[in-house]
Amino acid sequence: MTIMLDDQLPNRVAVIGAGSWGTAIAHTLAKKNMEVTLWARNESIVNEINQSKCNSKYLPNCLLHPNIHATTSLQETVDGSPYVFLVVPSAAMPQIVASLQSFAYSPMTIVHAIKGFIQPNEDRVSLYLQKKLAVNEQQIAVIGGPSHAEEVVRSMPTTLVVSSPSKNTAHKLQDMLMSNYLRVYTNPDWIGIEIAGALKNIIALSVGMAVGLGFGDNAKAAIMTRGLAEIARLGIAMGASPLTFSGLAGVGDLIATCISEHSRNFRTGRLLGQGMTLKQAVEAQGMVVEGVRATEACLRLASQYHIEMPITEAVAAVLFEGKQPKQVVSLLMDRDKTTEMEEWVLSSENTSWRFV
Repeated sequence: MTIMLDDQLPNRVAVIGAGSWGTAIAHTLAKKNMEVTLWARNESIVNEINQSKCNSKYLPNCLLHPNIHATTSLQETVDGSPYVFLVVPSAAMPQIVASLQSFAYSPMTIVHAIKGFIQPNEDRVSLYLQKKLAVNEQQIAVIGGPSHAEEVVRSMPTTLVVSSPSKNTAHKLQDMLMSNYLRVYTNPDWIGIEIAGALKNIIALSVGMAVGLGFGDNAKAAIMTRGLAEIARLGIAMGASPLTFSGLAGVGDLIATCISEHSRNFRTGRLLGQGMTLKQAVEAQGMVVEGVRATEACLRLASQYHIEMPITEAVAAVLFEGKQPKQVVSLLMDRDKTTEMEEWVLSSENTSWRFV
């Protein structure tokens, strides 16, 4: 596919959220000759980015592109920008969106990279944006896939997936983000990408606990595989395509989040496995751990859609019920025997297998 020429890209874009991923996205867009206005809540971060082109809190030892201008003003950030990238923790969304209601305008396209649900109703982010802002679903897009900011900002090979109800919007974003180190695919299943991005953090917590307990590769592989089955079951029940969970937003992001030292959810789980309390483990990260909130939301969604999610339930027992990780391992391993895939059933003659 031919990448759109720089003079066909928007002159300026807005990025809301100067954490590690928001800063990396701003840097990526700036390198494509777009003027990027980056919003941060913290004035010291704004000053450092504008004066030194660094964000040492979230991306230490990385020099940012000079086309990035940071500000604490949301209005300044979005004013005149046809594309607004939302890259904030899910817990911050209600406050951010309430502020944006005064500035949102009809031509604005909102692109989010938020891997979580919006409480108290466990809304997917795109649904929440439709409810709260004067935009229709054609003006919303989502970014997913295995993409640690620490690698993207250093121009290390990375793949992403973008989705939107609007095919044109998805292709435009593909052109805006593509480069010689960042390959971007499109996928029409925005529902699946949102769900996969939120739920993989729960499984990363679980894998981290296994590592903290001293378990080996067999356990990690089992948790990731069975965890992906849980994610897919709930996602399909919520309207997603099963194929999405075998793609970049599904298994791709799951692997990256479950095995990487960059992953806050993996590191938090490991500390829990080593005996820390939830409060201690989260504080040790110094940043938001999305998997904790996602676990609460996922349990409620699983109940609503009548989906069995034993690994998620085990993680919740550690996070919220005070159970020790080693206890819940025993509960998982002692569950009743079952088939690997619910689609495999024994024939009525009970003599052969068939796959449906």
